[in-house]
Amino acid sequence: MIIVGIAGGTGSGKTTFAQSLQRAIRHDSVIISQDSYYYANEHLSFAQRVKINYDHPDAFENALLVEHLQRLKAGEKVRVPVYDFKEYTRTDRFVEVEPYPIILVEGILLLHDPALRAELDIKVFIDTDPDVRILRRLMRDVTERRRTMESVVKQYLNTVKPMHEAFVEPSKKYADLIVPEGGFNTVALDVVTAMLREYLRKQEENKQ
Repeated sequence: MIIVGIAGGTGSGKTTFAQSLQRAIRHDSVIISQDSYYYANEHLSFAQRVKINYDHPDAFENALLVEHLQRLKAGEKVRVPVYDFKEYTRTDRFVEVEPYPIILVEGILLLHDPALRAELDIKVFIDTDPDVRILRRLMRDVTERRRTMESVVKQYLNTVKPMHEAFVEPSKKYADLIVPEGGFNTVALDVVTAMLREYLRKQEENKQ
């Protein structure tokens, strides 16, 4: 099994790159999002949950994500939480994930946590212009998460931007590969695809 971590700021194109990579390798693989591992905070009221800084490392239950990656490496299935972005908490549902040969993990703070970095075989950072990122986030949060434009802009200025500068951007130094423009960078996509195909080829040879 090989685990590819795809990090980068909000709206950078991490998911697009992961999905493009999954299509390109044409092999059994799965995408896991760090967003699924936001703490449930079910003991808090909705009004209290709304005020949480979701761009700070403490918002994520990374220990559970690390445990799941270790169990997948051991050949075990895991149950990934399903997070409700409208209610700012986890649902009571889970997605069962098989130990596929290739695991693609994407999230804004994957490279910040040393324990999480240790589980990643290939570390990719998607580097995209801040103006593009905020526009993508604005469109996503308004259309998919039922947020108001005013709330998205306020959140960006109060937490997203400062947290990006404090935690996300500095984590770029841990990347094995820095990719400008995410899923639209076909050269970088081809490079990572070739690496994964070579890994799969060697795995097949070892079985023979």
